[in-house]
Parts: sequence; structure tokens; C-alpha cells
Amino acid sequence: MGPSIVIIFALCGFLSGQPIEPISVEDCCKDGKDRGLQRQDCTALPLISESTTCRIAQEQCCAAVLEDTACTNGINAAKDQGACESLLSESTCETKTAKSCCDCCLLGKAAQEQGLGCDVSLTVGYQCGLVFRACCVDGNPESEATANTTAVPAKGNLNPNEGDDPLLSDQCKGAETCQQRCTGNGTCSCFKGYRMKLDQKNCEDINECLLGSHHCRVGERCINTLGSYRCQREVSCGTGYELTDSNNCKDIDECETGTHNCVAEFECQNTLGSFRCHPRVKCGDGFIQDALGSCIDINECLSESVPCASGQVCLNTVGSYTCQRNTINCGRGYHLNEEAMRCTDVNECSGSDTPCEGHTCINLVGTFRCDCKSGFNFNSLTRTCEDINECRHFPGRLCAHKCENVQGSYECSCMVGFQLAADGRNCNDLNECESNPCSQECANVYGSYQCYCRRGYQLSDIDGITCEDIDECALPTGGHICAYRCDNTPGSFQCTCPSPGYTLASNGRSCQDIDECVTGSHGCSDAETCFNVQGGFRCLSFECPPNYRRAGETSQINQADTVRCVKSCQPNDITCILDPIHSISHTFISLPTFREQPMLEEIVFLRTMSLGQSSTSDIIFNILEGNLQDSFDIIKRFENGRIVGVVRQVKPIIGPVDVALKLAMNYVTSGAVSHQNIVKVNVFISEFWF
Repeated sequence: MGPSIVIIFALCGFLSGQPIEPISVEDCCKDGKDRGLQRQDCTALPLISESTTCRIAQEQCCAAVLEDTACTNGINAAKDQGACESLLSESTCETKTAKSCCDCCLLGKAAQEQGLGCDVSLTVGYQCGLVFRACCVDGNPESEATANTTAVPAKGNLNPNEGDDPLLSDQCKGAETCQQRCTGNGTCSCFKGYRMKLDQKNCEDINECLLGSHHCRVGERCINTLGSYRCQREVSCGTGYELTDSNNCKDIDECETGTHNCVAEFECQNTLGSFRCHPRVKCGDGFIQDALGSCIDINECLSESVPCASGQVCLNTVGSYTCQRNTINCGRGYHLNEEAMRCTDVNECSGSDTPCEGHTCINLVGTFRCDCKSGFNFNSLTRTCEDINECRHFPGRLCAHKCENVQGSYECSCMVGFQLAADGRNCNDLNECESNPCSQECANVYGSYQCYCRRGYQLSDIDGITCEDIDECALPTGGHICAYRCDNTPGSFQCTCPSPGYTLASNGRSCQDIDECVTGSHGCSDAETCFNVQGGFRCLSFECPPNYRRAGETSQINQADTVRCVKSCQPNDITCILDPIHSISHTFISLPTFREQPMLEEIVFLRTMSLGQSSTSDIIFNILEGNLQDSFDIIKRFENGRIVGVVRQVKPIIGPVDVALKLAMNYVTSGAVSHQNIVKVNVFISEFWF
């Protein structure tokens, strides 16, 4: 019979069916303190009771532990490091509490070092005041005796008078002036674990945990109490243990408390920190017990020590076994002879249905083997001929590109753009251009081909072989290809100019003005003068007004020519003589329509013979008439020591339009205009920018 099995189960956290006792407020507070020691979030504690009072006790006791721990860390930082910067790594509430206690402790130490005393009245919070006085007193050598008296008194060692009613043994028994004890002559004192307040009558508890005067061991946490303190273990005892009042870990007997999870068929056995479940029913010989306590039959025939003698066969039974005499059993590849006395070899290769399936079969004693054809291997386990995958066994050595396995052999193939060579293994480049796949030009490349187009065409983005005409006129730079108008043509473009008046330049893009006055294609009469303008011409005829005569004769008026009429008065014509206008001049200018006005365009220069401005004479230029929308202005400039009036176009004017400007050159002497010259400028603006 097999040995019994002991099953160990994990401890579960509850026992179903037990009555639930109400939880006291002290237990709720204790749970909150324990979770505070574990630095859990006090605002999201798992509730141990549905009572609101219990939840509040949990949260407040947890918060008190965290605040007390944080304050102690701050005081220790102030004492050990003398600074609080190390507490600024986070911005949590605990860090703020530690920082506040650290600052208050530094304030107390500073007061003690400066001799201000520890009872300085500062407007600080209650907790800050306690920390201030604690660190101040702790730094005063005279207060060491008082601080050392706050050690934890052992239970049972209290002075009987102090433990029962300290006032009974006091020299001022029944006095109302002292809160705890009177030493005579109206002087008050405090019990051990307390110290005197500023009024020298009342006593306050000494926080030994804040002062560091406790005697808690490593791994224990100091918790202040009224008049004393206690040490509590920081690390929990772990699963299966509980913390006793003496601060030691004690094993929990789950079997006694009923907190085990053994089923009815098992009994509980307590162990240190856990328990075990043992089956109640014991199995008999020939059986073994499983994890659920069931009895399973043991197959004795499979054991290492064969229970039957040589020449016998073991047969398993339920709970036992039997031995029988051995009979002849021929192995694979053998069979009994006709007399059934011995085993003889089986010839697997005889007959029409051989196991080698088309390959040569060779019989062996007790077995056979196949002599496989080329491209096959004999598998000794399956005893069949298996195809050899030449492509996998010889990668990259059989075919130049791709290798594909077939039964008993392999085949090579090529990638797109290549064709199989005569040896059946290598690949030659295929000249796709021979089949004219491109619409225009084709260039063969290794393994492929590239289509390209003639000038004025571009390759289609859709199929990559068709050439499409490039509309040069529609390109972003199409507006700058032709000066006037661009007409797209297959593979190119053609520029045209406005007609009549312009002709296409030799570069095939710009437009040139036709000078009708030179070619004689104008229609001016003999009495008129032809003046060429941008895109046309004007037939001009000027006559001097009465009392004026033309200075010189101009048969043809060019862009730089000026027709000038000077005053010629008759004798005794006082009105003519007193007329301040000495001359009237006509000049002509042809301008294009400026697309933009990036800078001021200077169009007319009025040159005088004056050698510059003097203290008694000056020349003033102004525009009298024809300044369309204030598109022109006139300025005075000095060039080579002489005064020059410059007419400028300051705003763009969209043509075609003719502008007649009337300019005045006023000669001023001693503050009065002595005479003036009138200049009439005819500005012919074309509708085009060229």
C-alpha cells in the first residue's frame, strides 16, 4: 500500500457561518493607526465596519499617525541637518507637516542659542508652539535633567502616592493653586512625564517622541501618551501571527479559532504561522490517497522491483496483482513458425504491395530498408523514402533567383524583369524595350525598364509609361513665360501679343511696340505730327496762343522733343508786357501700365538755368491742372549746381488713359513772383505693362 499524502492549504481570511460581533471605536482607531504606520492613504481606507463613527475613527487615527510621523521626521531633520531643504522633494500634506515642524524646531533652537528663553510668546499655532519649546528646551543643557525624567516608566513601578492620588502626599494637600503638585512656599511642580507651563501652575505633557528622549528599539515606533509613551512594532508580524500587548509576535492557532479551510473529510493540524489538512479516512494496502482524500489503486506491475519471478507475467488487479506463466510473443519483424515453437523473420519485401512505394525494398533480419531514388532519403523511424528539399538544404547555391522544391528534384525561376537562362539555373536580364512598352522613349535597366518623355511632355503618374503634354501656360510660372498671352501647344507653347500696335520679339516671348511713325503706317495729315506711343500713335498739332511764337521748328516730335512758345508782344501792348507768363512749352511722354508701384517713377525733368537758390531769388514748381487722383507730384532737386524740377508718378494708373498735366515754374525774386514758365505734359498711358 502506498504512503498517505499530507495536503497543505493556504489560510483564508474568514470563516463562513460565524456570527459577526460589533466592532468598537477602539478597534476602528487601532486599524487606522496600523494602516497609518503602513503609510496607506487615509482618505481611501478599506472599511472594517459600515458605521460612520468607525470610518471617522479610522481616518482620524490614521491621519494622526501620519502627521505625528511626519512631524518627527521634520524635527529629526532640524536636529541632524540644521536645514529643511531635504523635505521639499514633494508637495504632499505629509511633506508640508514635516517642513512646518522642521521650521518650528529651527526657530526654537535659534531662540535657545540667542538666549531668548524657551517661553517667548510668539503668535504661532499650537503644534508649532509645542515643537518650538521642545527643541528649545532640548538644546538647553540645564534642561537635560528634566528631559531625562520623561523615560517610559515600567508598568507596576509607579510610586504608590503618584499612582493613587499624588495630592495626598503633597505638602499643599487640597490646594487649588497647583494643577498637580506643590513643593511648598507656593511653588508648584509636575509629575514625571509632565513639565510646567508659563503660568508656573499648570502642567503639560512632555512629548518624548518629539524630543527623542524615548528608548524605543530599532524597528519600533514611538507613540506619545499622557505622561509617558509606548513603543509599537513598525513591521507587521506576517500571515499566521498576531501582535501581543508585550509587542511580540504570537502564532495564530487557526484550528482553534476556526479560521482554517479544511473540508469535512480532512482534519486541521496547526503549524507555526499556518496549518495543515490531513485526511480522516486511511486507505488500505494496494491503494494511495490523492489530494481530495480518495483512494487510488496502485499498479504494482509498474514498480521498479518486479513482483513476479523470472518467466512470469505480472497482471494488475484492484488493490493487488497476480503472476502468470510467460507465453511466446514475437517482436516486430518476426512471427511464429508453423509449429508455433519459435519466431522467424518476416520478409516485408515479398509480394506486390511493398512498403517502399516505388523504391527498391531490401529485406533485413527482423526488419527492412528502402534503397531510395535520387532526390529522396530513407527515414529509419518511419521506414519510408522522404523527398529531399534541395532549396532548403542548399539555399542560394542552386538557383540564381528563386528555387521551388518538387518531388525528387527542384525547379528554378526568375524575378520580374529576368528570364531563365539555358542552364536552367541562372537568370538573364530581359530587354523590355523591345516590346515598346512606353508611349515615347524607353531605356532598358537591369531587371526592369524606364520610360521617359521628350521635351514638353511629362510621364504619367498613373501608369508610368504614358507621356502627357505639359501645359506650360498653366504652370505656376506660366504668367511670366509670355509677356501678353500664352497658348499651349502639344509639347510646347506659343506667345502672342496684342494687335495692332505690338509684334512678337525675337525671343518668342516678349512684345515689342511697333513705331508707326517710323514705318509710315500712321494716318496723320501733313499738318499733323506723328507721335509714337505704347501700342499705337497720336497725330499731334500745336499752335502757339496769341502774343506767343514758336521757338524753332520741329518737323517730327519724338519722346524727348519739346514744342516751346515764347512771349512776343506788340509795341505798346501793356497787357502783354505785364503778363508774367514768359513761355508755354508742350512735351510728350508714353508710359505702360505699371502692374505694381514698388518705387516712385520719375517721368519729367524741368531743368532751369538758375545756378541755385540765393537769398533773394528762388524757383517754385507746382502742378496746376490734370493731376488725376493725385497720381503725380513734383519736387525740386539740385543737379550740377542747377535747380531741376522732377515730376514723379506716385500711384499706379490703369490704362489706357491720356493725362494732360499743366506745370508751372515760378521765378520768385524778393518774395514775389517775377515771371513764370508753363509746361504742358501729355502723358499717354498704355493698357499693357510692356
